[in-house]
Amino acid sequence: MHDRRTKFYLDKQNAKFLGVCSGVADYTGIDVLWVRVGAVFTTIFAFPPLIPLYFVVGWLAPKKPLGLYDNKEEEKFWQGTRANPRRSVNEIRSRFRDVDRRLADVELLVTSRNQRLADEIEALR
Repeated sequence: MHDRRTKFYLDKQNAKFLGVCSGVADYTGIDVLWVRVGAVFTTIFAFPPLIPLYFVVGWLAPKKPLGLYDNKEEEKFWQGTRANPRRSVNEIRSRFRDVDRRLADVELLVTSRNQRLADEIEALR
C-alpha cells in the first residue's frame, strides 16, 4: 500500500512559478528558500539542463491535494518518513516502548496491594 503522503507533489500554494521548488521543499523538509537558491546556483554553475527538467516536472507532477496534512506535526513526521523511513520506524517503536513501560507501571500500582492508595480511593468515595 502506498500512502499518498509519501508521494511528490507540486506545492501550488507556496509556489513562485510552477511549484516545483516548493514541492521539493515540502517533500524533503528543507526550507523552500534554500531549495530555490540551490536550483538557481545548480542551473547557472553546474547543470544548465535543469531548466527543461524543471518544466517537465512542473508539467508531469500532480498538484498537492488540499488538507494533505492535519497539522504541522504530521507534516514534519511524513517529511522525516520520506527522508529516513528506518529512523521513523525506530522512533515509533521507542514511543510505543515508553508508553508500554508507563502502562506497566500504572498496572503494577493498581494491582499491587498499596494501602496508601486504597486509603486515598476510599477518601474520595
